[in-house]
Amino acid sequence: MSTASAVHHSSPAPHAGHGPATRPNMVSVGTIVWLSSELMFFAGLFAMYFTIRAVRPDLWAEETHKHAVLFASVNTAILVISSVWCQLGVLQAERGRAGRVGGLLDIKGWGMREWYTLTYLFGAVFVAGQCWEYAKLCSEGITMSSNGYGSAFYITTGFHALHVTGGLIAFLLVIARSFTSRKYSHANATTAVVVSYYWHFVDVVWIALFFIIYVLK
Repeated sequence: MSTASAVHHSSPAPHAGHGPATRPNMVSVGTIVWLSSELMFFAGLFAMYFTIRAVRPDLWAEETHKHAVLFASVNTAILVISSVWCQLGVLQAERGRAGRVGGLLDIKGWGMREWYTLTYLFGAVFVAGQCWEYAKLCSEGITMSSNGYGSAFYITTGFHALHVTGGLIAFLLVIARSFTSRKYSHANATTAVVVSYYWHFVDVVWIALFFIIYVLK
């Protein structure tokens, strides 16, 4: 009995209010849950697109050849590459490096701020490319109200463009916050990481849209 009592008293008492050390970051979990709801939203847009296409296949036969597929491919590559820059920024954020440690041309010394700025520029070029394509298609008679194809095209790609614009705003906020914080903390890094989740999400959604709109005949 004395031995058992000694073992009992020597065992450390659990700390009240503390969870396991492997508890996931709740901000990251919340972001993933929210992105899951966004995935359902885009799934609804895809369903709308295919429904209209099934009802009016003649419109797709008439209108799809007006797309500049090569231009859209280059624009897609720009968005995909931006995700690479974004992930490189995440790696620096996790190391606690907000800004560069060397000259601007010393890429190895770049921090989160420089990589996220480059990501922002590539994302802005992508949105500008979409605007150019919209102007081109409108000049060729494909508008939001012209027919079912125009409605399906502008709704799906337009909502995606709005999501990309939201991501660009988020990048600006993360970059600005890195300037205002005296010390780049774990909370700052977490914000940078969850923004990267969102950016990778819009990237993957666009790849699916590109395949459906420009490749699938």
